[in-house]
Amino acid sequence: MTTEKSKQLFSRAQNSIPGGVNSPVRAFKSVGGTPIFMQKAKGAYLYDADGNQYIDYIASWGPMILGHAYEPVVKAIQQYAAYSTSFGAPTELEIEMAELIVSMVPNVDLIRMVSSGTEACMSALRLARGYTGKNKFIKFEGHYHGHADSFLVKAGSGLATFNIQTVPGITAGVSNDTLTCAFNDLEAVKKLVAENKNEIAAIIVEPVAGNMGCILPQPGFLEAVRKICDEENIVLIFDEVMTGFRLSQGGAQQTLNIKADLVTYGKVIGGGMPVGAFGGKKEIMQMIAPLGSVYQAGTLSGNPIAMIAGYTTLKTLKDNPEIYKELEQKTIYLKDGLNKVLAASGTPYIINQFGSMISIHFSNHAVTDFATAASANNELFKKYFHAMLKRGIYLPPSAFESWFLNNALSYADLDATIAATAQSLAEILAES
Repeated sequence: MTTEKSKQLFSRAQNSIPGGVNSPVRAFKSVGGTPIFMQKAKGAYLYDADGNQYIDYIASWGPMILGHAYEPVVKAIQQYAAYSTSFGAPTELEIEMAELIVSMVPNVDLIRMVSSGTEACMSALRLARGYTGKNKFIKFEGHYHGHADSFLVKAGSGLATFNIQTVPGITAGVSNDTLTCAFNDLEAVKKLVAENKNEIAAIIVEPVAGNMGCILPQPGFLEAVRKICDEENIVLIFDEVMTGFRLSQGGAQQTLNIKADLVTYGKVIGGGMPVGAFGGKKEIMQMIAPLGSVYQAGTLSGNPIAMIAGYTTLKTLKDNPEIYKELEQKTIYLKDGLNKVLAASGTPYIINQFGSMISIHFSNHAVTDFATAASANNELFKKYFHAMLKRGIYLPPSAFESWFLNNALSYADLDATIAATAQSLAEILAES
């Protein structure tokens, strides 16, 4: 497999783009080597600038749940692009999108469309502060809620990949209002709440974490956090940028049967276009301008091309709920196959999986939070990543990212991935 064109493009990109990429993890810094430049994709497959084909386990970091270039979405975008790519004025399509979301998701009365997951989380936190009149909030170490200042304290994902512990440009005041503790550590949450009595506006959490690998909530943890929020007048925000419309039609709220006060969305909600949203209880959401005094605005919010891509994707998922069962069955099949070859290799490992999210951690202990994810053998992951890439399997280029399956993947693709893992581990162990 040659990647000469990608190498040339990366060299050229570095002359005009910081680091040669427009999002840090794409630079392959965590795993080494030169990033692969993609040219096109269809179904479960990516095709790079050199013409190589890869089985895709990123799905554009989640949005392409139905597969790449899904024909109904492509046709809808083409139709609506002829009307105009933007109006800067309301459209009926925005209403239809909002009505569809409210019909699919429990506990969301009103929803506001924005242009990214970062913007959704930033706006939800501002709204929680405006609603409660309090400033501090709790986030969990390794959870990534976008790159707004408040969220870059002990965040996961790209920051973990680059081992960035403190981010220049974040003021002391912002850091002081951000309280952090380990995910799944209920006693730490209680301690923070007690130490900051009547000062905490919100607790924001990825209900199923995807930015330090796929990490599940421990039984009873989120239920207990919900109870604390009820008792202390704290707004519970579920960051469902990853899990929304991926784990089920109603996302993690439905799947885990826990109701948040506010929920943020991205990725699947846009069908591959730049879209985010935040929504929740009417009594909180009506604080947003123009109904209330908490200001939020966006020139391209509710963009018609983004709306039709998202609407077509969500309508497909609503009309075909069996997709979620199919995706989970495929993910469990992959997990079972990986378990067999990893166990046979004698390499210590943990596989975390929930719905169509999955990750491998080369570890001899359970991975339940950022500390346990970071203490895994991530040097081995680097070798595994490149061995798989060489065999045409495109995994997230970081041990701190969840894999995302798309429903275009066939069982033959899954078998090829399992076989490639066996071959990759044999190669790695032979060289060590």
